[in-house]
Amino acid sequence: MRPIPSLLTATLALGLAACSSGEDAPAGGTSASAAGASAAGASASEPAASAQQVGKLTSYAAAFSEVVDPDARVEKLTGDEFTWSEGPTWVREGGYLLFNDVPQNRMYRWSQADGLSVFLEPSGYAGPPLEELREAGANGLYTEAGGGVLLADSGSRLVARLDPSAKSRSTLADRYEGKRFNSPNDVVARGDGTVFFTDPPYGLKDGDDSPVKEQPVNGVYRIDADGSVHLLDGSLSKPNGIAFSPDGNTLYVANSDPERPIWMAYTLDPAGNVIGSRQFADASDLMGDDAPGLPDGVAVSSEGLLFATGPGGVLVFAPDGRRLGRIETGSAIANVAFGDDGRTLYMTSHRFLARVPLKVTGLGFQG
Repeated sequence: MRPIPSLLTATLALGLAACSSGEDAPAGGTSASAAGASAAGASASEPAASAQQVGKLTSYAAAFSEVVDPDARVEKLTGDEFTWSEGPTWVREGGYLLFNDVPQNRMYRWSQADGLSVFLEPSGYAGPPLEELREAGANGLYTEAGGGVLLADSGSRLVARLDPSAKSRSTLADRYEGKRFNSPNDVVARGDGTVFFTDPPYGLKDGDDSPVKEQPVNGVYRIDADGSVHLLDGSLSKPNGIAFSPDGNTLYVANSDPERPIWMAYTLDPAGNVIGSRQFADASDLMGDDAPGLPDGVAVSSEGLLFATGPGGVLVFAPDGRRLGRIETGSAIANVAFGDDGRTLYMTSHRFLARVPLKVTGLGFQG
């Protein structure tokens, strides 16, 4: 997610263009065309044998030292290759990370052995240019237990499943009650395989005012095995990152609105219906021009800790919502994913990819 420029606050004043196309590329950086030229040579990018150390760790509670070693290195794994990097997911069969550069409509592959390469282009919308689109590319990714990769295709305005070996995809849903989605942003599957996703308007050129926006809300949705789509919540202004608790009973959703930078927690019944909701955490006190970023991507550890991108970096929350610490790269971080053996946190950090070793294990890596 990159917030629409008209909604930018001082938090993004360091030149972050939020979710925009090439003409809205972040100030002080390369244009969309220059970023594309850089990416064209990305296949030769070296793995991080001598990765640059960046950022820092900020502790808010003693328990943070049990999550990440105070002396752990935050490493920059690539050059400033991207316009806006997003949606990382670890593909265990093959041992590599996939992530997107949404404005450039390009999906990347990274591994320690092979470095960086273009994996799929276009990653999202593949038709002729459309005036109404701000971002043509795919956004959030999520690797399912069976090896398929769920894809929130912002540009095509749908949710799909990608077969990473064949690089083929199949649409799971593109409408609710006969109306097209806005621009699906992030996606996750529960343990039973049910798919959940968020649908803010970031991919549309005029956001909520877009003449092609058909949905009256910016929703959180569920897709059942029979293909039926269900709206779970239409009250959030900018629903974004999405993740599950270890038991699959709580769904976490980030709201990337500078006026209401919060995370919600929804209690679900076995069918996936919402039976309760509460505000999980609020980052309003962290907003400032020294803390770029908004609530965006979320990942959960096997212990139930939330790693949630927000102002200043990745905020680490205890399951009860207590703020434990922050992992910083020096720039806004859009999204996160666990990788390797589950004890590495990968971060799509604006123009580059970063990582940090952890003491805890990501959900899904225990077996």
